[in-house]
Amino acid sequence: MEYDPKHTSKVVAKWLKDNKVKVLEWPSQSPDLNPIENLCTELKKNVRARRPTNLTQLHQLCQEEWAKIHPTYCWKLVEGYLKRLTQVKQCYS
Repeated sequence: MEYDPKHTSKVVAKWLKDNKVKVLEWPSQSPDLNPIENLCTELKKNVRARRPTNLTQLHQLCQEEWAKIHPTYCWKLVEGYLKRLTQVKQCYS
């Protein structure tokens, strides 16, 4: 059983072991495979570039930048999933 310890408490790790739950290996420096992670990174980058100065402005800019993300960008992230997964699998095989 391998897992990234910073994402698993000792209590949870013990419970998993005691209950013989098989946990997938997940290297601590593995890339984000979930397309939403890439989408959030893009949103953060776009909002950061506009330099919000307070929470109200941050909220407004997040909404504006979210609205600008075109559905085709999201589709490309989903389409690229299999390629990213295959590359990661090759690295850890």
